[in-house]
Amino acid sequence: INAGIVKELAEGVVKNCPNAFVLVISNPVNSTVPIVCEVLKKHNIFDPRKVFGISTLDSVRSSRFVSEVNSAIDPKATRVTVIGGHSGTTIVPILSQIPGQKFTKEQFEELTHRIQYGGDEVVKAKDGAGSATLSMAFAGARFTTAVLEATVAGKRGLVESTYVNLLADEARTADFRAENHLDYFAQDVEFGPEGVHKILPLPELSGYEKLLLEAAIKELKANIIKGTTFVTSD
Repeated sequence: INAGIVKELAEGVVKNCPNAFVLVISNPVNSTVPIVCEVLKKHNIFDPRKVFGISTLDSVRSSRFVSEVNSAIDPKATRVTVIGGHSGTTIVPILSQIPGQKFTKEQFEELTHRIQYGGDEVVKAKDGAGSATLSMAFAGARFTTAVLEATVAGKRGLVESTYVNLLADEARTADFRAENHLDYFAQDVEFGPEGVHKILPLPELSGYEKLLLEAAIKELKANIIKGTTFVTSD
């Protein structure tokens, strides 16, 4: 259902605002972002710098959850880099790079699982009567504000983790694409007037995070194919 809605919205972008920045928040983001991109490609107006998957909620949850384990970490001042994608095992929070963190192996594993499946926690808490709405709205607003500040107000140096087509920064992602055969990936992105100004290098990963990334890449490939074929098989 969401795939059809997103495809129709992308066709609306083509007809009415082909130069728009498109921020995709409809799940599954790992697949819906490729859907938007494929629709734009069909009409020869695709600019990979202008299409974003909003995965900010994963960073927001990460900041909040780590502060509950270590109260010395300020969730408002701490932005956690989250790489991979925006569902389950594709969500890889880089907790090892949080300044001042001293988590145990068990805490790393528990925090990672909670960040990956935080949405399920909310659904359970609401006893099936709803899902994460306020936190999603906050994440969407934060991301949209950052894009507006960069593209309209001209502010520099604004960074968020976001799921993008890696051709948005072809040179900086060449080695990663060649090694992993991925067209889409969530990573820290610096915004600019053109949308994606640069895709920042992957942070240093712990051994545990490298294993998480391997699992994420495998799942991501299937998600991406599902999204692209939804459009290209028409």
